[in-house]
Amino acid sequence: MASNHNDAVAHFYQRFLTNPKIEKNYLTADCPFCQEKGFDPTGRLVVYLKEKGFFHGYFRCLNRCVPGGFPLWFASLGGLDPSSAPGFDPDREIFLKNMDFPAANLNHEILSHVESMTDSLLQRFQDLGIGKAALEEQQIGYNGRYLVYPYFQGDGNCYSARCVFPDRKEDYFWHGNEDFFKEEHQIFNVQDIHRCENGSLFLCEGEDTLLALKQLGYPAVAVPNYQTMETIDPDQFSFIRSLFLVTSNSSESEISMRKLASRIGYKVRPFRWAPGLPRDYSLCQLARDKGKKFRSAVSSMISGARAFSPFSTPTREYVNFQGQLSMERGSSYEALKSGFPLLDKALDGVHGINIVGGAPKSGKSTFLIQVATGMAMREVPVLYYDFENGRQKIYQRTLSRLSQLSTDAIRSADFDQDDEARYKSACEDLQKMLFFFRVINDRQVTPEIMRRHIDFIRHETNSDYTVVVIDSLHKLPFKDFSERRTGIDAWLRQMESIRDELNVSFLVVSELSRGDGGSYKETPHLGVFKGSGDIEYSADNAMVLYPDWDPLSSVESQKRKNKLWLVASREHSPGLVAEYEVDYPYWGFIEKPLD
Repeated sequence: MASNHNDAVAHFYQRFLTNPKIEKNYLTADCPFCQEKGFDPTGRLVVYLKEKGFFHGYFRCLNRCVPGGFPLWFASLGGLDPSSAPGFDPDREIFLKNMDFPAANLNHEILSHVESMTDSLLQRFQDLGIGKAALEEQQIGYNGRYLVYPYFQGDGNCYSARCVFPDRKEDYFWHGNEDFFKEEHQIFNVQDIHRCENGSLFLCEGEDTLLALKQLGYPAVAVPNYQTMETIDPDQFSFIRSLFLVTSNSSESEISMRKLASRIGYKVRPFRWAPGLPRDYSLCQLARDKGKKFRSAVSSMISGARAFSPFSTPTREYVNFQGQLSMERGSSYEALKSGFPLLDKALDGVHGINIVGGAPKSGKSTFLIQVATGMAMREVPVLYYDFENGRQKIYQRTLSRLSQLSTDAIRSADFDQDDEARYKSACEDLQKMLFFFRVINDRQVTPEIMRRHIDFIRHETNSDYTVVVIDSLHKLPFKDFSERRTGIDAWLRQMESIRDELNVSFLVVSELSRGDGGSYKETPHLGVFKGSGDIEYSADNAMVLYPDWDPLSSVESQKRKNKLWLVASREHSPGLVAEYEVDYPYWGFIEKPLD
């Protein structure tokens, strides 16, 4: 199929051009447009013909009398029946912006700026390998202080221009109709998109990068900076066969490029910079460094540009797999323990998404505070999203457990000598622990904010893993109370993503639904979780902490015992785990084997 189409492309140009000659990968002929455009009538038109090349069928006039393009654009320029052009689709709907263009434009002003270009500025561009003809083709001008880059729109008129101080790209402003200062209109030389239908095109970061490519004769459009690249409507490139993305050498540009590439898809082919090049290195700098070898360097980059894929390469996947295995053999992974031996034996540590349900006042928060602070004391970074107790209570109860002093005694500071020693030791432990333990009470938290928190504490503590505690699932922020069920499910899906991408373990408190008769005493199963929704699909481990006493009645401290059930698990056998006796009044639990 490709061969037939390519043969049709060559035949098309031979049919409609005068004195065509094919040598190697090029067809040359008399330019049919030069005379009517007021150029040297002996001008030559060149068509690139390489059957498996990205720019097969691309034509351009060596005099630059008309913008180059592919067969459909040639047919349009020549007033030919479009059905005569290879690739014509009568049912194709061209992308059009639904807008009215104003009557006033900057066209005449732009021409005056072109005439004001100075010799020193022409030399500046020449040093970048960009000649006067390429500048005039794009109507680059000078207003006496700033270079003027005109942003012509799809109707062929210019309504806005970006004015940039030479060699100081951060010093710029927009001039013209303010409606066209918007990012949706910030595509330089946007008409090349239409000219390259069924063909290939460059999308560049920066107008000068476009000019360097135009000097070589390639079709290209540009955005002023990497931020604008993220806002581009991908539908504009629906009929481009291959889109080469050329950005500067920076992580910010790389991220923007990847975001756009993910939205456009397989047709994108990003240019990759060699390791070791300076930050913000660009194609213009490559042109200056390579000189006459610049064309060859660009050709090599085109050949080496792989189609964008959202998937990792097999090599990277294997390296990541082995890296994860290595991490799981290390001390950081080993530290991901609850501190309760029987629970750690049942779960093989704290990994994945762990949901802990329980009746009101059964000690769910106390249980997870003990687990979380114990992990932080072993230098595992913990983020505790608290919507129940408040940070002061969390710290007081932790200090109570560590010092074996009641919170009343701590508040009154009525200590004997032994109490004072335990209190001071516990305070020291608490202070050290807080470097790894952060309480967040933000009731506007979002998954994106949570990701930033995780990134921060991982980098601050130089840790491979993070534990996130959520107390509780049903009090996470939702847009609307009526969306609570769907909101919980959405949060659980976000937790899955964070777990997999950032090596995060979750401990999540969940409310329970009442059973028959309004009690919480039925045998635990996944249905007892309130608004369970996706819990059965998202949780790696689902547990229920059931008290053997009535939390709403007065019970002697020594009789306050809870049983922990592992209700469901991806990798472990469900059943009773252990018994947990309340260590009253020290806000903790003591794990005991089942009788």
